[in-house]
Amino acid sequence: MGRTYAGARLRRLRAERGLTQVELARTLAISPSYLNQMEHDSRPLTVPVLLRLTEEFGIDPGFFAERDTSRLVADLREALADEVTAGNVSAGELAELAGRLPSVATTLLDLGQRNLALTERLAEVTQERDQIDAALPRSPHDEIREFFYRRQNYLHDLDVAAEHLAADLGIRPGEVVRTLAARLSDRHGVHLAADADVMHHYDAASRVLHLSNRLRPGQQAFRMATQLALLEYDRELAELAAEDFQESDTAWPLARVGVAKYFAAALILPYRAFHTAAEELRYDIERLTDRFGLGYETVCHRLSTLQRPRLRGVPFSFVRVDRAGNMSKRQSATDFHFSRAGGTCPLWNVYEAFAAPGRIHVQIAAMPDGSRYLWTARAITRHHGGWGKPGKTFAVGLGCEIRHAPRLVYSDGLDLDNVSAATPIGMGCRTCERLDCPQRAAPPLGRPLDIDEHCSTFVPYPVRGAGGRTS
Repeated sequence: MGRTYAGARLRRLRAERGLTQVELARTLAISPSYLNQMEHDSRPLTVPVLLRLTEEFGIDPGFFAERDTSRLVADLREALADEVTAGNVSAGELAELAGRLPSVATTLLDLGQRNLALTERLAEVTQERDQIDAALPRSPHDEIREFFYRRQNYLHDLDVAAEHLAADLGIRPGEVVRTLAARLSDRHGVHLAADADVMHHYDAASRVLHLSNRLRPGQQAFRMATQLALLEYDRELAELAAEDFQESDTAWPLARVGVAKYFAAALILPYRAFHTAAEELRYDIERLTDRFGLGYETVCHRLSTLQRPRLRGVPFSFVRVDRAGNMSKRQSATDFHFSRAGGTCPLWNVYEAFAAPGRIHVQIAAMPDGSRYLWTARAITRHHGGWGKPGKTFAVGLGCEIRHAPRLVYSDGLDLDNVSAATPIGMGCRTCERLDCPQRAAPPLGRPLDIDEHCSTFVPYPVRGAGGRTS
């Protein structure tokens, strides 16, 4: 174990348990002055102290591990771009804040979002909307994405409950639809009916669950499991939603639906069985879809949730985008940064996937801060009608930090240690720090442009003091 400084997290643990420094020091068999030094990062957290914390409080050692704060730092740079440009706050100070006081940094971001929302409302009231250059407040769907991100895309109690129910029902690959249909009928008196007009609809009065006859068995199973969650775990869904939202909030029903869908995936892909298969097959997505009889996207989404303490899978980021770059799904068990301002990076392999649908594309990508990721991407198409009916095409991406890449079959044959072989990508043109990128589609936030009518550059938006001039 390296030298780990975790003073802020140690203070937070002590405060949550209502202990004084003297009481915690006595429990850990160390002096109060030694504890005080660790809480103020004058001394590192030692292995004996960490072991005693684990034994006494049941804390997972990962709670004190150094965390990747790249996304949080990027969010802060985005929210405080004007302050950074003015020199009031340095990039180093933002990194220190994110690393040592992440809860304070998150609170600062939330306050910034509220300020933007109030500014937008004021602009509407005063009819000066065009005079205020402020970003729109986060949509309810964005708030739900943040809800799952704050929990590292893992809901422990609900995941365990779904696994227990799967064991009680005897969920088996190839028999999921039949098993769930029996549960809905026997326990709730709910019957199934085919319907060509809607994907699914539950009529509570007649207790009939209508499912489209165009859905594949795996898609039917997922929607049946979602409805089962709403019927059997209504209180638990409400309690989880209430952790972040009030019942009057627009995001409240979305949170319940999102949590119900999480439960559905955990029910039809029980944690231990799925985790064991994923490790055995080295996270080969196509072999996992064959083994469990479910779709590519469903399997990828479930892989991004395998973060159970002491039985963790590879921490993945999951994303779904369309050809225009619209990101309709993004969940992450890592700190990979998805920009809130502007689109994603065109050099990312999720866009290359559209050129060869059905084939998995693999990319080693490097972020501006030097962190590297292994990304897989595949385009999937869904048709919901006959000839002439428009379908839907998305690219589904699944990525992990390069240190986890050897656990994946997709790393075979790649030079994971060659830093220069990685494709340089960013979190979106407006917030990306790669000032020399020829693919840039928008000027970077908070950086003055270097405009010279007598000179041109290979860089679309040359920044003052960044070079890039051509002769």
